[in-house]
Amino acid sequence: MQTGYYNAAAGMVAQFNRLDTISNNLANVNTVGFKEDNLVVGDFMRIFKEARDELPNENHSEAGAQFLNRAMTKAPQIVDAYTKHSVGTMQKTGNTMDLALCEEGLFFAVKTPQGIRLTRDGSFTTNDEGTLITKQGYEVLSEDYLSGDGKISFNDNDSIIEFDKNGQIYTNLPNSVKLTESSKLFIAQPDNINMLKKEGDNLYIYDDISQLKNIDQSNAVRQGFVEKSNVNAVKMMTQMIETNRLVGMYQKVMSSQMDDMNNEAINKIAKKA
Repeated sequence: MQTGYYNAAAGMVAQFNRLDTISNNLANVNTVGFKEDNLVVGDFMRIFKEARDELPNENHSEAGAQFLNRAMTKAPQIVDAYTKHSVGTMQKTGNTMDLALCEEGLFFAVKTPQGIRLTRDGSFTTNDEGTLITKQGYEVLSEDYLSGDGKISFNDNDSIIEFDKNGQIYTNLPNSVKLTESSKLFIAQPDNINMLKKEGDNLYIYDDISQLKNIDQSNAVRQGFVEKSNVNAVKMMTQMIETNRLVGMYQKVMSSQMDDMNNEAINKIAKKA
C-alpha cells in the first residue's frame, strides 16, 4: 500500500485533534476565566531539528539521516499542546462576591475533594454556613490555609463586605458602617505556569502545591467584576473553516492513492497478463 496514504491518514488525524480543541474553545467562549487551548502541528523538518542532537550515531550527517528516515514518520502530527494564559476582558457585574484577577499568571486557590486546585473563575458565592465557595461548592482558600483551616466565612451581621486590590477582606462592625479587617484571599502564583494541567470545572492542577507563592501585594483583585474567556470566537471560527478544508484535502489525497493509483496499477497488470 502507498506510503502517501498513511501520510494523508496521519494528517487527517492531526486535523481531527485540532477540530476537537477548537470546538472545546468555542464551547467555552462564555465560560468565566476559561483559557484558550492550542495545538502545535509539527512536520518532519521540525521533528528532525528537535531530535538531531540526541541521535544514537557518532555523526549527524548520512548515518543520522538514515536513522531518522527509519524511525520517524514524515507525516504531520501533534507535537505539543499549550494553554494561552492571557488576561480576558473584565466584565462588570456589580455583585459583591464576584472577583476578577487583572494580572496574568495569578490564580485563586480552592479546596476540592481531590486536593487544592487553582482557578481564574472568581464568580463566588456563600453557602448556608456563610463560607465563601465557588459555583461548584468548593471552598475558596485564605492566605493562612497552610497553618489554619483556610476557610473564608461571613456571618449575618456582615452587611458590608469589601475586597481590596490585594485580596484583603473588610467587613463592618456589628450595627455599624465602620470596616475592620477580616480574612485575606490566597492569591497564588505558580513558579512555572506551563506546568499547570487542566482538570475540568475550570480548575488547574499544580503538582507541588506547597511551592505555590502567595502574592501579598498583587494589586490584581477587582471586586464586582468577572474575567471573561480569552477565546477569540472569530479567530476560532476561521481556524475551524481552515481545518475542515484541510481534512477535505487529505481525504482527496487518500481517495487518489487508494482508488486512482490502485485502479491504474490493476489495469496495467491486466493488460500485460
